[in-house]
Amino acid sequence: MNPLRMLQNHGQSVYLDEIRRSMLADGYLKTLIERDGLRGVTSNPVIFQKAIADTHDYDEAIAERVRRGMDVADIYEDLVVEDIQGAADLLRATYDGSEGRYGFVSLEVDPHLAHDTEGTVQEARHLWSRLARPNVFIKVPGTAAGLPAITTLIREGINVNVTLLFGLDRYREVVEAYLVGLEQRSADGNPTERVASVASFFLSRIDVMVDPLLERAASEHPERAEEILALRGKVAIASAKGAYQIYKGVFGDDRFQSLAASGARPQRLLWASTSTKNPDYPDVMYVEPLIGKDTINTMPVSTLDAYRNHGDPADRIEEDVEAARETLAALPTLDIDLDIITQRLEDQGVEKFVDPFDNLMSTLAEAAHTTLA
Repeated sequence: MNPLRMLQNHGQSVYLDEIRRSMLADGYLKTLIERDGLRGVTSNPVIFQKAIADTHDYDEAIAERVRRGMDVADIYEDLVVEDIQGAADLLRATYDGSEGRYGFVSLEVDPHLAHDTEGTVQEARHLWSRLARPNVFIKVPGTAAGLPAITTLIREGINVNVTLLFGLDRYREVVEAYLVGLEQRSADGNPTERVASVASFFLSRIDVMVDPLLERAASEHPERAEEILALRGKVAIASAKGAYQIYKGVFGDDRFQSLAASGARPQRLLWASTSTKNPDYPDVMYVEPLIGKDTINTMPVSTLDAYRNHGDPADRIEEDVEAARETLAALPTLDIDLDIITQRLEDQGVEKFVDPFDNLMSTLAEAAHTTLA
């Protein structure tokens, strides 16, 4: 069988971490759904910057909107909403057939709002209304300002994909924000059974930042060099396994079970940033060890193709949990503070979305000027 489709037998859903208009027009996304059992699509400002600025897919649509007198911000929103709606419509049968468990497409709020709680809430409400599809997630960064926004949006019945998660402490806060939102919604007398949320835990960027620190530590402690270097490429997976243990504990306890009795669903973990950045590492290293019940892996096309070609599905998320704990426990002994690192990654993650978003706005402004010239 197709290894991608086989992941469903182990409780894992596959999402595509990429979208562009040609995928909708030429049937590529439809093929992934039918052939590979694709259950969702994620997007972010980087993805849309590449899709709109680096292809000709949108030239005609941009020019037509410029001629109608739309400004740059409205053109951007119009384009991405149209794409997200198109993808959501292709996945609607998956959503309906699973009673709302699968078949979601994500759209992110303006990345400039990452530290603005009220701005995030207002933008999320607007996008949710504009998309007008039940099978969409509004992506909200898991920053300190994002936490109260998550609670508010869940209370209002708006599906949320919490993005840019790197650290276990912040993940615990995100889960708490979700639970409080569900409790408030239930107390308001509103139904909880179709409110959906995922927590997107980013992987490869952790190893990109930690590996050089491990190499430095090995040079400073030559007597332990082999032991220290053996930790390279393992911290992200160890963190993810730790997150899954937190997930099991929170959604298995009495507090959530009382909500589940009225139809509430767990906030599933979604593994993001799963393409391998180090060419020395296997191309599916952020897929194979993290297969397990109620998880999602969102992959770019290259990783999706690699897994279809040589993936080996098996339940592994709960293998070597103690070894994962030991990996994380070893870092402080080497003067590597993972909390500081994950906060830095969160800050950088926001910047990495702001910059391409601003570049895209500039590209659209130039296109508008050319069209009107």
